[in-house]
Amino acid sequence: MTDNAATSRLPFTLPRLGIGTAPLGGLFEEVTEEDAAATLKAATEAGITYFDTAPRYGHGLAEQRLGRLLPPSGGTGPVISTKTGWLLRPRPDGSPGEVITDWTERGIRESLESSLTRLGRSSIDILYLHDPDDFPDEIRRTAYPAVRKLRDEGLIRAIGFGMNHSGPLASYVAEFEVDVVLIAGRFSLLDHGALTTLLPLCADMGTAVVVGGVFNTGLLADPSPGAMFNYRPVPAETLERARQCRALCEVYGVPLPAAAIQFPLLHAAVNSVVLGCRSAAEVTANAAASRFPIPAELWQRLAEAGFVPEQLLEEHGE
Repeated sequence: MTDNAATSRLPFTLPRLGIGTAPLGGLFEEVTEEDAAATLKAATEAGITYFDTAPRYGHGLAEQRLGRLLPPSGGTGPVISTKTGWLLRPRPDGSPGEVITDWTERGIRESLESSLTRLGRSSIDILYLHDPDDFPDEIRRTAYPAVRKLRDEGLIRAIGFGMNHSGPLASYVAEFEVDVVLIAGRFSLLDHGALTTLLPLCADMGTAVVVGGVFNTGLLADPSPGAMFNYRPVPAETLERARQCRALCEVYGVPLPAAAIQFPLLHAAVNSVVLGCRSAAEVTANAAASRFPIPAELWQRLAEAGFVPEQLLEEHGE
């Protein structure tokens, strides 16, 4: 697979594979400190150097674990992104409490400063405005100017938006100068929602794209009846589609997760794919899947079955 050609406004290069840390914050099930340490150690040993996190992942736990378990920042340190727009309000006993929205300049700054403390760093690489779907006025009035100011101060190197819906995200890219976006679940073998508006716009604007949720909450990792699809139990017809996709991959000896991970990188605007991992075994398997050779014939078969847009193969000359 060739490197992507779209010009990015990012002041640094994003690794093609990153780790999403929502599982390390306890998404769906708890992860022990020992397993979290093993997960991050396996990522480092696999050469993965991009880690995405957020205050809302385990009420700060994911950020704390990155701060404790990752090597210190520096010229060769990892790329780290976190998010803002939501403040953690613990209970008097120190246990997790409320998570509240706050798009004011003071709230944005407080959120970042708290994240830096948990991460044990004086600055980070990317700050995403987190799920601002319903707050366009607040983003326009206070939040976006605030993150630009933080970038100017050198506390962050790049600013962006992290969302699950491509339409609103495209609107923000069109209105603001955005270095990078994180789109989750909307550009996968089962969902091409980001293709028609968001990705072409990002390519035109020089906005880097990070894709998360390539397994659609697990279905494309293991299409079994108990799988989740976009955070809900999988519908029967969607499960059948995922199984059809797996069967096509098996004809060519390709694991379904390998196709799912590598699919977004067929688009020139996509710089990186982030994968949520909760164990060393998952890291090792996903890193291997990201390198698994996929023949052009399989991509063509997947396109014929509607899992891959034909235009992506045309752009790659497949």
